[in-house]
Amino acid sequence: MFRLGMALAAALTIGSAAGAQDLSIATGGTGGTYYPYGGGLAELIGKYVDGAQATAEVTGASVENMALIARQETDMALALADTVFGAYQGSIDPFTDRPVEAARALASIYPNAVHIVALADSGIESLEDLKGKRVSVGAPGSGTEVNAQQILTSNGITYDDIDEQRLNFNETADALRDGDIDAGFWSVGPPTSSILNLAATTGIKLIPLTDEEVANAQKQQPVFAAYTMRAGLYDGVDEVKTISIPNVLVVNAAMDEELAYQITKNMFEHVDDLIAVHPAANDTTVEFALGSTPIPFHPGAIRYYEEIGQTVPDKLKP
Repeated sequence: MFRLGMALAAALTIGSAAGAQDLSIATGGTGGTYYPYGGGLAELIGKYVDGAQATAEVTGASVENMALIARQETDMALALADTVFGAYQGSIDPFTDRPVEAARALASIYPNAVHIVALADSGIESLEDLKGKRVSVGAPGSGTEVNAQQILTSNGITYDDIDEQRLNFNETADALRDGDIDAGFWSVGPPTSSILNLAATTGIKLIPLTDEEVANAQKQQPVFAAYTMRAGLYDGVDEVKTISIPNVLVVNAAMDEELAYQITKNMFEHVDDLIAVHPAANDTTVEFALGSTPIPFHPGAIRYYEEIGQTVPDKLKP
């Protein structure tokens, strides 16, 4: 469906001249949006940022990625805004004793939509119906599990009420297809390959959230926003109301200012290259970045935004 293979192959080869700076981009599992988006970003960097090449790395996603940023074991990372904000403030595990105060944003790049997927004939119609069921809540250390817990607990459902399984996106899709679980959570930019592939071979449904359930979740996590997934994103699936969360491109404050500036500038100026890899990049806009980023920007990113005439809010300046 997407140019994943091409993007990642190019990410490994473009810009590989001797002496080029090697950059790593922490993404997520191969069945989500982070990996192809990160591959597209790596390709873009190798093509347009002088003296740099980049590689997208498979990880456990948001929580693990913020830890990698804290330890400077990756140069860039994709992570959900709630995880980014919680890690920066030290308000979520495992960052309560070690806030990631050095985290800086280059941009918010697109919104994730929480998908709650079940088979079409499962009989599951609502969040409440998950009680007593086998439910994948996402890979350990992923933003998906953070979001799943927030949505469930804010609506009176705990892990004691379900048989939770911690599976990555591809494992969740396989387990649903094989009947090993009853439902699964994805927090991902739609459409995503693992659900597209599942829907192409098996009838599925997406479980909607009510206005009350969305409001309850927003009380617990203010970065949540109501979101409607359009009909036809996945085979046989109608319009579904759910929740979205911005995704943030994060770096460490130690990143060179000129490098941060060049990455930010070229990402926006060549966003069509990213859109060709994954449609989620249609939301990679300056307006979205300035309106939904939860932590301060890196000075290099601020330089780009101000250079094009944008006003960066004081709260987003380090």
